[in-house]
Amino acid sequence: MGARILVIDDENEIRRLLEIGFKAHGFGFFEAASGEAGLKQAVMIKPDLIVLDMGLPDMDGLTVIERVREWSSVPIIILSVREHESDKVKALDNGADDYLTKPFGMAELLARVRVALRHQGGQKEEPVLAAGELEMDLVQRRVIIRGSEIKLTPTEYELLKILMINSGKVLTHRQLLGQVWGAERQEENQYLRIYISQLRRKIEVDPNRPRYILTEPGIGYRLIP
Repeated sequence: MGARILVIDDENEIRRLLEIGFKAHGFGFFEAASGEAGLKQAVMIKPDLIVLDMGLPDMDGLTVIERVREWSSVPIIILSVREHESDKVKALDNGADDYLTKPFGMAELLARVRVALRHQGGQKEEPVLAAGELEMDLVQRRVIIRGSEIKLTPTEYELLKILMINSGKVLTHRQLLGQVWGAERQEENQYLRIYISQLRRKIEVDPNRPRYILTEPGIGYRLIP
């Protein structure tokens, strides 16, 4: 059996759909129809990944995230009908790893699951990070794009490093600002827009149609692995 996935969702049809999809791709499948039951399952089976609905009958999905994060760093992918940017930002800021709105495509969900599992398996920082033709040597502090070294400012370097370490994962504005500029700058999105624009000019073939650093409107950014 492959990675163990716990689905916490009160819709029976969604759980059956996910059970078929995950089992067909070799994953272990576990389920719960409420937040409390899901938390108990999480403690007992220690899943490799959790797929979580935000609107549960007994508690909000944010509460589930917060309680899981008290003891575990297991990847959590939100699967919800809530599509407002504020809902996505809250979930990601509270510790979710990704967010997909219903209705969804099984192929996209499986892709997000694979990225989250790869990221969880590679938590130890590697000396060389790579995404396509983009490479970052953390020991020598060198960045290579399409075979040529480029020069980054210290801030650009730190921002790209965080994006590459978390490749495939959505990082909110607050998360990026807090890690690069500190907690006192977490609301100053203009800093982030300026530096993302500068990075794109240096690493993208066409900065107006980025291949590496994608914008998640109203939420943050994602570096494509």
